Amino acid sequence: MDFTELNRSRFVSLSTFRKTGVAVPTPVWIAKQGDDLLVTTPSGSGKLKRLRNNPAIEARSCSRMGKVVDNAPIVSGVATIEPESPEIIALFKKKYGFEYPFVLRMERLFGKGPHDRLIIRITPA
Repeated sequence: MDFTELNRSRFVSLSTFRKTGVAVPTPVWIAKQGDDLLVTTPSGSGKLKRLRNNPAIEARSCSRMGKVVDNAPIVSGVATIEPESPEIIALFKKKYGFEYPFVLRMERLFGKGPHDRLIIRITPA
């Protein structure tokens, strides 16, 4: 499986790694820009902290709740963190439609921590 095929999934289990090397999978939304995959996440998320220590990721298709199908192919990559931009926000709105602004609004109303978001850009390993 490659990034184009992975982008066809509505949700992806993104694994980032603790300093101990233990993988921490999280279901995320993704969008594709050029050859890269993009993930949007709150600026205070644990995955950002882990990526600052180790930029390696593994990703595979999953359900909204993070359930991975047995034997789902794993895609490896390297992540960088960058600010959101209107162009990137438009990619998520195009892929997820009304669901994208709705979930962000709910997150702002009921979520804890910072409400600003950052982008994780994943390039092939």
